[in-house]
Amino acid sequence: MAPGFSNQKSGAGESPRSVHVNNPHLDSMKEDVLYHFNLGTATQDLPAMFGDVKFVCVGGSAWRMKAFVQYIAGELGFGDPKADYPNLCAGTDRYSMYKVGPVLSVSHGMGIPSISIMLHELIKLLYHANCSDVTVVRIGTSGGIGLKPGTVVITKQSMDASFQPKLEQVILGKTVVRSTDLDEELAEELLQCGAELDEFETVIGNTMCTLDFYEGQARLDGAFCSYTEEDKLNYLGEAYAAGIRNIEMESSVFAAMCKLSCLRAAVVCVTLLDRLKGDQLTSSHDVLNNFQQRPQMLVGHFIKKQLKASQKS
Repeated sequence: MAPGFSNQKSGAGESPRSVHVNNPHLDSMKEDVLYHFNLGTATQDLPAMFGDVKFVCVGGSAWRMKAFVQYIAGELGFGDPKADYPNLCAGTDRYSMYKVGPVLSVSHGMGIPSISIMLHELIKLLYHANCSDVTVVRIGTSGGIGLKPGTVVITKQSMDASFQPKLEQVILGKTVVRSTDLDEELAEELLQCGAELDEFETVIGNTMCTLDFYEGQARLDGAFCSYTEEDKLNYLGEAYAAGIRNIEMESSVFAAMCKLSCLRAAVVCVTLLDRLKGDQLTSSHDVLNNFQQRPQMLVGHFIKKQLKASQKS
């Protein structure tokens, strides 16, 4: 287990778990400008704005994250699910951020570079706001391997394209390797929520995180392709044997950065197709829209349970 990381949530009689940053340079800065959020420590009262945040849900699409906060508002009774909630990142087109009660909903764009930038600023935001006991969940879509489309996958480990549970990042010209393990207890809690909803299949499995949507995911329909369909199926078969059940492009850096920050984290993605049967989406718009709502429903149920439990304790 890495220094500073615990996969145990704080309970009765335990100290609140703070958000961890490891950058001594932050202490000497007069102001920390969260540029891509259009927020800053000198221009906004971050503790007043965000100090009550206990749940952060992130996803690629700005539209989807606005829809999520509207859904949560209705589920938790915190407001009108049809209300036009303001974008707290107004003034920048990089990311969108919405808040209702203790729930923060943030878009992260597509791919490791985009979500990495967002996470640096999100982690600092939670740190400057003095948040504690925060759970972060990435909700999104993915390609499945050997699963029926519409299945929701809760990630056990994020694996790279060589089926290794690690994130490699070049810092100052040197390769730094970071673990991509996620909170196993949280994954089991989310799986139980799926069983309680009993509206769609929910499984725990490994997730492959790639650097590319086409060749990196063994697709046959990109602008370039140097391999055969047999090569593709052999590769995806090896991935399945390694416990991989879906493919996306953000989970590795999400897992690594949340772990470094002592944030309890999970990845919950719905599969839009079975990659063993094809590369392009064939389901109707209405079916795909239904699929995309499933991670929201699962995480919404989880948050609702957590808030009820905290009110009783």
